[in-house]
Amino acid sequence: MANKKKIINDPVFGFITIPGELLYDLLQHPLVHRLTRIKQLGLTSYVYPGTQHTRFQHSLGALHLMTEAIKTLQSKGNEITPQEADAVYAAILLHDLGHGPFSHTLEDFFFSQHSHEDVGLALLERLNHDFNGKLSLTLQIVRGTYQKKFLHELVSGQLDMDRLDYLRRDSFFSGVTEGNIGSARIIKMLNIKNDKLVVEAKGIYSIENFLMSRRLMYWQVYLHKTAYAAEIMLHKTLQRARYVAQQDSSLFASPSLLYFLRQPASEITDEALDHFINLDDSDIWVALKAWCHHPDKVLSLLSNGIVNRKIFKVEVSHDPFPETYTHTICANLQHQLQLSEQETNYLVSCKRVTNNLYKKDDTAIDILFGDGTTKSITQASDMFDIDVLSKQIYKYYYCYYRNEE
Repeated sequence: MANKKKIINDPVFGFITIPGELLYDLLQHPLVHRLTRIKQLGLTSYVYPGTQHTRFQHSLGALHLMTEAIKTLQSKGNEITPQEADAVYAAILLHDLGHGPFSHTLEDFFFSQHSHEDVGLALLERLNHDFNGKLSLTLQIVRGTYQKKFLHELVSGQLDMDRLDYLRRDSFFSGVTEGNIGSARIIKMLNIKNDKLVVEAKGIYSIENFLMSRRLMYWQVYLHKTAYAAEIMLHKTLQRARYVAQQDSSLFASPSLLYFLRQPASEITDEALDHFINLDDSDIWVALKAWCHHPDKVLSLLSNGIVNRKIFKVEVSHDPFPETYTHTICANLQHQLQLSEQETNYLVSCKRVTNNLYKKDDTAIDILFGDGTTKSITQASDMFDIDVLSKQIYKYYYCYYRNEE
């Protein structure tokens, strides 16, 4: 019999104990181990070299926070059975199964009509079959159909363990201290009221810090202009590779990557899933290195730019860029590189990005007061009001190939 009582040393939270045999067995499964080969933050390491951490590390951290949250809620008299605890532990450990290479960077490339949550749910159903139905309750929690709705909130909500881990972890590895939230304090202040996750009033300042930190991390890390330009460039490269693959049957790539290059998947079929779970960051890197020498000029330019960090130049504006300006840049690139208009389109991108502090449409963060009443954070906080919290902030990113000839 294998020793299934394991402790893992995590650089963010210290020693993490794996809670039970089911979780131990899940950690040994190839679908979970695949996450060790997928970076959490895609190409953000081009800006913050320390962000080399993986989806697997994040999943372990989220699992640790979930065990702490369940202990806290149980200690306050909330009934959570051992079976429910194991199910919600599995739900948070497996919440990122549906991520493909470079995480969010290529999210819509492999399955154009489905999010990574959709793909993850399909993979969770496969795991449930492999584990003889032991994840049936986990599936209900993930889908939000289980009777105790607060368990779903712990996995996917305004204060889920996913967010509490990734802000701390991404802050730690990037060195951007603004994201270093008080996750332990927030978890200690959690409680349940009317089957809904709430935060005790003593934790309101930690919640305010959490919301502000999340906003700052998005602009400083997740939407940093250079990281964003690198990700756009990678997406453009894969789009060009898809075009080339449909003309050139000899294009080099792993069999599973070629599957998606030759026939874009709109539906999550068993065949597509079989190929998807064979993909990780290494498939893309090996292909990029080979494509640097491909005779297709656009594909080689883009691949060489990513491999050797010749990233798109990026300009940021709060207003849309004038068409005359973008047209001039495109025309110059077309002339300098001797490309057609269609080819030049792979070398430019103009997109609007948005970020807000708090979405009114999401499940509200409710504050629980000593008299048993609750108020939304938008009512309870003396720091924020709903207009500030929910205000949409737009920026326009214009990225284009930097011709240094």
